Amino acid sequence: MAAPIIELDDVSVTFREGGRTVDAVRHVSLNVQPGEIFGIVGFSGAGKSTLVRTVNLLERPTGGRVVIDGQDVTQLRGRQLRELRKSIGFVFQGFNLIGNVTVGANIDFALRAGGVPKERRRARTRELLDLVGLGQKADSYPSSLSGGQQQRVSIARALANEPRILLCDEATSALDVETTEEILALLRRINRELGITIVFITHQLEVAQRLFDRVAVMEHGEVIEQGTTFDVFAEPTHETTKALAERFLGVAVPRQLLPELPAGRLIELRYRGDAAFEPIISTVAQHHAVAVNVLHGTIEYFGTRPVGTLVVLVTATQPGQDGARAVDEALDDLAGRVLGFRELTSRTADGIGLEVDEVLEQEVTA
Repeated sequence: MAAPIIELDDVSVTFREGGRTVDAVRHVSLNVQPGEIFGIVGFSGAGKSTLVRTVNLLERPTGGRVVIDGQDVTQLRGRQLRELRKSIGFVFQGFNLIGNVTVGANIDFALRAGGVPKERRRARTRELLDLVGLGQKADSYPSSLSGGQQQRVSIARALANEPRILLCDEATSALDVETTEEILALLRRINRELGITIVFITHQLEVAQRLFDRVAVMEHGEVIEQGTTFDVFAEPTHETTKALAERFLGVAVPRQLLPELPAGRLIELRYRGDAAFEPIISTVAQHHAVAVNVLHGTIEYFGTRPVGTLVVLVTATQPGQDGARAVDEALDDLAGRVLGFRELTSRTADGIGLEVDEVLEQEVTA
């Protein structure tokens, strides 16, 4: 494995707010490999934005080290700090464009700040706008553009000085679903074609699923879990990560499907990787005297690797104790074949039980 392009070594950020001390980032250590797309995920207030701003020292750590390309940059000042920031582009959630100048002038401003000669700036501006699909918008003003187009200009501006690293702070949270997908596709292309390392922070699991190679999950200023995006969300270990994954991967059976169900046991199954393509349900039903009815399900892909979730009703095909024993054995068999297994409710013979969507809500908020 190559040496990391970014290393955060025991980084902490503490500041004073309203007469109290706030530990915004607490002893975070992580590394980002050259050319990867690394995500930082967490609920609002987790410390994600503060952490990503330590990479280019917009937020200077109060403890620990920031290492870029093997160089400890934590104490850089003046010209050295300006040179560092030229190599690190930044894309903001709110676009941060200058409203009273044209799109081309917004990019030209970044080029001038980076010391690009005047005779080169016009051609470079055109290159950047072509790259983000806005080659005809150089003379337009930001107010005439859609949100997605403004974010494309923001990305072009962040790339003005040919950075090796691109930081994105909630760069899609102000956009609709279709525009978000377009921006993610653009960032994937920039990463692939230009070899730029991307660090992207978000609370949107859809973004993590579609974009990230690896991910760190934050809570209360700490990194609580990190690894490949597939591993972290297919098999989370921390309760916060489990809650994030459940909001994204969990399924709820519509109430209208439940009233006519026979007595049985409602089970949520989660499976990953190759198991998503195995005939688990039919195999268990064949080996045991049970019927397994799929009530609801979904498969989500992290890259090319699937994670599936099913809600099934398992019922006996024979009465009495033999039927109950067969159901127990079938559930043991199911549990041994899948990644995640939990019973949503026990349904009695007369069909009395909690509604599935209520149970799921309790599981998520517990």
